[in-house]
Amino acid sequence: QVQLVESGGGLVQAGGSLRLSCVASGGTFRIYTMGWFRQAPGEERDFVAAISGGGSSLRYADSVKGRFTISRDNAKNTVYLQMNSLKPDDTAVYYCAAGVRLRDSMRADQYNYWGQGTQVTVSS
Repeated sequence: QVQLVESGGGLVQAGGSLRLSCVASGGTFRIYTMGWFRQAPGEERDFVAAISGGGSSLRYADSVKGRFTISRDNAKNTVYLQMNSLKPDDTAVYYCAAGVRLRDSMRADQYNYWGQGTQVTVSS
């Protein structure tokens, strides 16, 4: 069983930056593909970014390409999401997720474990 705990959310003005962290425990972190998803009120949970276990394969949603960067530190069992040039549309609860042998890392239903989420609010 893997436990995931996100942190780093908050309130920021448009154009600002935040870095989210997700610490994993209870499993062998390096074998997991890690993903970030977000969910705004009344909306579905949407893919943001994913990173393979070794960190060599990265995927991003079109809406965040060039602004967000996903990375991981396997020695610290941590995955990060650096968010720059934030927009009000980025406002959501952000979740990290872990999964193995994923067919499609952009699909939420492929992941086995989820964190509790961290709120990101971008003011205009």
